[in-house]
Amino acid sequence: MRVMTGLHETDRLVTQRAASRIPPGVAGVLSAVEECAESTKLWCGAAAVMAWRGGRRGRVAAAAGLGALVVAQLASNGLCKQLADRPRPPKEWILHDEVADRPASSSFPSGHTAAAAAFTAAVAPSWPAAGAVCAVPAALVALERVQSGAHYPSDVAAGAAIGIASAWLTRHTPALLLRHWL
Repeated sequence: MRVMTGLHETDRLVTQRAASRIPPGVAGVLSAVEECAESTKLWCGAAAVMAWRGGRRGRVAAAAGLGALVVAQLASNGLCKQLADRPRPPKEWILHDEVADRPASSSFPSGHTAAAAAFTAAVAPSWPAAGAVCAVPAALVALERVQSGAHYPSDVAAGAAIGIASAWLTRHTPALLLRHWL
């Protein structure tokens, strides 16, 4: 019980600080990046550019990124959100107007962050430079989810963990299956 109380207090403090200390111009950039990432548009666009301009390496990276993104979305939005009916952070913690534009679904975990982390972590082994470029908007998406009041920091951390695990599974499952069946 003490751990949960500590987690709740940490979530409250970080959420309130993130929501109140980010300058309006930066908040605008965060909102724009989040809007691009809505419905995975940003990651699908990045995959298209990688496949188009990156040759074989770009196509492999794009396929890995999209595969991991699908697994992360299924795990976070299709399973975890259904099991963990966690309310969004209280509106009184957020001192700006973005708090009115939050989804009604469960707060846990952050599906946006899961998708961003999955895509980035899956792209990086095949094309490290593209993975590094993708890491910037992925980090901005994660920050925006807390700053806007859509998620607790622990929701974002769980989403990132789901995304990274999804990338790992996407990368290693074919070899594990072959090893098991051969």
